[in-house]
Amino acid sequence: MSFDEVFARQVQGIGQKGDILIAISTSGNSPNVIKAVERAKQMGIYTIGLTGANGDKLSGITDMAIKVPSTNTQRIQESHLLIGHIICEMVENGTPNPKSQYYQIPNSAGG
Repeated sequence: MSFDEVFARQVQGIGQKGDILIAISTSGNSPNVIKAVERAKQMGIYTIGLTGANGDKLSGITDMAIKVPSTNTQRIQESHLLIGHIICEMVENGTPNPKSQYYQIPNSAGG
């Protein structure tokens, strides 16, 4: 097995139709991440891609793409970390209505 297949094999082993795969690639061109998304789509798994401004390859194959508008690796990765925390908080607070265009995270400070 090549390193290009490492994530695709994990998806194949534990993924199920109806799951959500969040694929993260700063460049958006990582072959191992691309192959994982391709495998997930074959299995009926919804895919979300997190990438930077030039991540057209990943964003072009995912069901939803979140592209950080930067080419600076550090800023992209910092943003991906924040996005991950936001997604976790959304899940903990209950999944929003999928037909809703916007979802606002409640102010934890109470204000």
